[in-house]
Amino acid sequence: MTEQTKKGRLFIISAPSGAGKSTLINKLLNSSFKSKYYLSISHTTRPVRPGEVHGVHYYFTNIENFEHLIQQDEFLEYAEVFGNYYGTSKRIIREKLDQGINILLDIDWQGARNVRKQFPEAISIFILPPSLEELQKRLLNRQTDSLDVIARRMEKAENEMAHKDEYNYEILNDDLDHAFKQFVDILESSSK
Repeated sequence: MTEQTKKGRLFIISAPSGAGKSTLINKLLNSSFKSKYYLSISHTTRPVRPGEVHGVHYYFTNIENFEHLIQQDEFLEYAEVFGNYYGTSKRIIREKLDQGINILLDIDWQGARNVRKQFPEAISIFILPPSLEELQKRLLNRQTDSLDVIARRMEKAENEMAHKDEYNYEILNDDLDHAFKQFVDILESSSK
């Protein structure tokens, strides 16, 4: 890293499934701010969903390879969620930060805890749904999960929201435009 290269900032973004975290991140990455932020691509063992592309949305892999990467200490954080592994590459994160790139990490509260131990300067943002009822409605409308999976996601949501106080910022996503403005304001004020 040269003296002129300012180190990038690490942003941790967490939310219960269906709260709008991916929508806010995608809106940012399709805006005029896109050149300033890099969304970390996680490794996962879960099946590919329609429209997802390897190396763009996730690095899709099998359990055996994922466990090999764990043994090689390749992950900044990893977790098993609903029977599938998810993990963040340690090497890629460090390289991007050293290049002065701001990184968005889309991870759960447990992963966020692990990352903050290694990067206490990371800025963390928790996205909240307007209510549990609205969250369930959003999950049903996505039509990507079975009713069993949605029920498990709803059970998990309350536990996840109980950890919101561990984050630097909270955004209530009851109005997408307002939530997006808050999201950008936090990122921009923390990136200077």
